[in-house]
Amino acid sequence: MAKKKLSEDLMLIQKIRKGDQIAFEQLIEKYETKVFHLAMRFTKNEEDAEEVIQDVFMTLHRKLELFQGKSAFSSWLYRIVVNAAFMKLRKRRQQPAVLLEDLAPHTREKALDGDSYQENHVETFTQNEELKNILLSAVNRLPEQYRSVFVMRDVNGFSNQETSEVLGLSVPAIKSRLHRSRLMLRKKLIRYYLEFTGKKEIPKEFLEELAA
Repeated sequence: MAKKKLSEDLMLIQKIRKGDQIAFEQLIEKYETKVFHLAMRFTKNEEDAEEVIQDVFMTLHRKLELFQGKSAFSSWLYRIVVNAAFMKLRKRRQQPAVLLEDLAPHTREKALDGDSYQENHVETFTQNEELKNILLSAVNRLPEQYRSVFVMRDVNGFSNQETSEVLGLSVPAIKSRLHRSRLMLRKKLIRYYLEFTGKKEIPKEFLEELAA
């Protein structure tokens, strides 16, 4: 029976375990950009993301012996990234630059400038820069267990299976947390819409945008 061909990652890891420093540098070079982008999705800060990268590869150097090859190396590595990013966020303890609660009075003032502004703004509500800030704020304020799933699935485009492997959760748990995170975000965005427009009902078109 033919032996199963080792992946590129496993071949590099075998070399690293034998003391090959060049192989370790090759492994870092292969994943450095992906690690940085994933860290940026969580920290929203280039300096913090750079620090996360350093922490991740230091951890990788210390704990590579613990990798048993039961899952893809990338999944194991991304789990380290997620943990390091959350540790950085806990240390930083910094609120998002734009808070959902702070935006409501500001937008109400703008609305007083004239009905035409309000009408035009509502029509393009889901496309403007302000909504991006609101969504970012809402995502950052999700509980960690929901935010990690939402960022990996809806922001980074990981599959349910990949997210499951990275976070160490079952696929049904991933689906459940993703659904819950979307509901929480939808609730916050609806509240903002009502505060901004002063309306008591949500237009069907707006709900369809949020459900998309």
